[in-house]
Amino acid sequence: MKKITTLLAALAVMLSISAHAEDIKLQDNSKILGKWKVNAESLGLDKEKKALHVSWDFQKNGTLLTIGEDSLGRTKEMDIAIKYSVENGVIKKQSAPGREKYEDCAVVEMSGKDMTLKCRSLYFFLSRI
Repeated sequence: MKKITTLLAALAVMLSISAHAEDIKLQDNSKILGKWKVNAESLGLDKEKKALHVSWDFQKNGTLLTIGEDSLGRTKEMDIAIKYSVENGVIKKQSAPGREKYEDCAVVEMSGKDMTLKCRSLYFFLSRI
């Protein structure tokens, strides 16, 4: 009985790991178009989340408009436009405005109005506005 319990526990862990191993492959940008509130960022799905005050607007023309509160207080908002595209099932977005360096962001979870992205070193937790 103890061996069966151990085996079932190991199987449950393997299933939970494999559930996150399969990212959602996007066919195009239709599922991400529009405005999203970036609620938090984290180093991992199960790690501590840092709250953010940022929104992302995925536009049809391949522009990702990032709107954030200015933490230094000089302006109320800071708007940054970068390029993005959907290729090979993932979002490819500019790392910084004006630079042609891109990072891949895979959709890890998408349900209802919520989406989780895994970019190079951070996870982003978004809700559709």
